[in-house]
Amino acid sequence: MVGPEEILEFWLDEVGAKGWYAQDDALDARIRDRFEKTWEAARDGRFSLWLTYPSGALAYIILTDQFPRNMFRDDSRAFSTDRAALAAAKSAIDKCWDMKIDEPSRQFFYLPLMHSENLCDQERCVRLLCQRMPQTGASNLLHARAHREVIRKFGRFPYRNAALSRATTRPEADYVSAGGYGETVRELQEAS
Repeated sequence: MVGPEEILEFWLDEVGAKGWYAQDDALDARIRDRFEKTWEAARDGRFSLWLTYPSGALAYIILTDQFPRNMFRDDSRAFSTDRAALAAAKSAIDKCWDMKIDEPSRQFFYLPLMHSENLCDQERCVRLLCQRMPQTGASNLLHARAHREVIRKFGRFPYRNAALSRATTRPEADYVSAGGYGETVRELQEAS
């Protein structure tokens, strides 16, 4: 088991911004090897003390929101701790703990909202990035708007359907075959 400081040092310093959104099998394996047991403990309800201070909450959110997406690509476990991450993020944001963390690391408080299949969470994510990430939020804002657009259109993320054993509707299949999320991002870029 590792503590919050090790999670933050690994994700914020070792991996850093260049690696946060890269699909890299070697990085995924490193995260799995180093943090899977800790993630399992969080999934099982441990680490509530981490949620009593800003940097602990940030580490918890990274552990439950970011790491499973790397550890379990194309697997339902990638989304299995989303609710815990979302609850932790909302609580931290309500306490303004996000504002105690410098940009660009602050963005990880907002990503559970972006990953939510709830339009209200999507709207809040866009607002928070506009209001609370003035220096580094532009790229994230584009992606927040794209996520929001997908939820507006489908009420869920169609590209999760296979991993979550959900039936794909014809409009969702057409969307994915026409470029899916990447096409949504391109359309928003062209519109601005």
